[in-house]
Amino acid sequence: MKSILGISAFYHDSAACLLKDGKIVAAAQEERFTRKKHDPSYPHHAVEFVLKYGNIKLSELDQIVFFEKPFLKFERLLETYVAFAPRGFISFAKAMPVWIKEKLFQKNLLFNKLKAHDKDFKSDQNIFFSDHHLSHAASAFFPSPFTESIILTADGVGEWATTTVAVGKDNEVEIKKEIHFPHSLGLLYSAFTYFTGFKVNSGEYKLMGLAPYGSPIYEDKIKKLIDIKEDGTFRLDQKYFNYATGLTMTNDKFNDLFGQKPRDPQNEKITQFHMDIAASIQKVTEEIMVKLAKSIRKEYGIKNLCLAGGVALNCVANGKILNEKIFDNIWIQPAAGDAGGSLGAALALWHIEQKNKRVVNSNDDMKGSYLGTEFSQEEIENELKSIGAKFETLNYEDLINKTVECLSNQKVVGWFQGRMEFGPRALGGRSILGDPRSDKMQKNLNLKVKYRESFRPFAPSILREDLSKWFDINVDSPYMLLVANINPNKKIEMTEEQKKLFGIERLNIKRSVVPAVTHVDYSARVQTVTKKGNQRFYDLISKFKNKTGCPILINTSFNVRGEPIVNSPTDAFNCFMGTELDYLIIGDCILDKNKQEKNLKKDYKSDFELD
Repeated sequence: MKSILGISAFYHDSAACLLKDGKIVAAAQEERFTRKKHDPSYPHHAVEFVLKYGNIKLSELDQIVFFEKPFLKFERLLETYVAFAPRGFISFAKAMPVWIKEKLFQKNLLFNKLKAHDKDFKSDQNIFFSDHHLSHAASAFFPSPFTESIILTADGVGEWATTTVAVGKDNEVEIKKEIHFPHSLGLLYSAFTYFTGFKVNSGEYKLMGLAPYGSPIYEDKIKKLIDIKEDGTFRLDQKYFNYATGLTMTNDKFNDLFGQKPRDPQNEKITQFHMDIAASIQKVTEEIMVKLAKSIRKEYGIKNLCLAGGVALNCVANGKILNEKIFDNIWIQPAAGDAGGSLGAALALWHIEQKNKRVVNSNDDMKGSYLGTEFSQEEIENELKSIGAKFETLNYEDLINKTVECLSNQKVVGWFQGRMEFGPRALGGRSILGDPRSDKMQKNLNLKVKYRESFRPFAPSILREDLSKWFDINVDSPYMLLVANINPNKKIEMTEEQKKLFGIERLNIKRSVVPAVTHVDYSARVQTVTKKGNQRFYDLISKFKNKTGCPILINTSFNVRGEPIVNSPTDAFNCFMGTELDYLIIGDCILDKNKQEKNLKKDYKSDFELD
């Protein structure tokens, strides 16, 4: 049996993945173990986990592959600094020592890090390097249910490429076209993330969530920054940006164009201006992605589309591509960002370099993205006892019934079951659950449990068979990467008075019979749940439907703002005791907040740096 370890590291969202005979055995992000969100460091704990889960020593691996090529990245940095000189000297002076000392000689750096796992690991001959965007493309195509597909990847930047078009067929992926740095849709979106006062490479979701509260009145101004061609290709006017050589994303010329400086999140509140900015950049992003999709469908005539790269996590843009019916089928890699590069690099090595045959799974090969840690019932109980938790262990039926009773009584439940998810979304393994029928649940969950901005939307997890009865969509969406509108018969139309409200004032208007998962524009980021995909989660939602008539639960990630998703029972208990969660369900154990020792309560908000 051949085994490959894939690694992504040193920028953000470091991760490790293990393949055996081309099948994904385990994958996880380093942040889940270190509790540092988007941890960029060498993924020591993630590597340890995937090796342990795969029951293999590092010295027994056939190959180890890194997700990008450091020499090409260094070349891009040098050429960029030369092209923009003398601008950017401070940035150049800060970057070079780190590159010369560590990053440039990454094979040696990796070898030294890897030796820490296994003293019998003797040689760096089995360490390989993939191309950043090839890693993204491979992560999208090889686990997909397609024998042939167009693959569109878009992110900030890899080595040189920022956007690529590739064709995947059987066990081959060939990159056909690239847009190169500094012209980047991901960096454009991140520039506006920065401008609206959110953290780059972390707050892009917030920008997307804020957009429906605004109007795209700055669309024309944004189009002064970016020249968009009819086929969706683009060029950015570098006069307005600072990211190529500076220490910030935007510059004074950018500020002058929009009439304000970047928002200081410590001292300035979000205003209608920021909502309108968010709406405008979101609209431009959607336009580019739709134009690109249309042009590559026309050029290559292939009916399937795969998506990866950080921009593929923009589920609103994905929903627009789906609605336009440009492709017959769309599949999006759930770990679309850099973490998924570890998986793509390993798959590219197995299929493209080693020419191993590909067997296509008609669902997909991601195992629901449940690729992380799992704990036996005995391990859960021992860990809970060791931290002083008070719990009750129930049989399966009683556990489901009790959880449904809690949810239908408007209680908020931490749900920790099976294997942890790989990628940024909680999909019913490490989730916080609530009743979507409540018109107070969205605000309360945001402010009292997640400790985050009140405008942030929550996703509905819905039984697949009920999907089209509730939402204007009828395709599988197991990874929560497509946005759809709620059906008219479930809507509650706004009154004339309510229509006059602006921005955040519209937050508390009841917009549907499931207001907690209906965004201000009547949309929702949908996750479909099947018995085959996650039986325990499916049974819970089914029982909730039997009791309430509603086949939907609120599903948000089990963490607070600034914290990675919980990994262990101890992480889950700490989050439970540091927030206003009412119940915690771990394995077959149920924990009632009111029965816990008061001295175990956590001051949780201050534990994590806000993103």
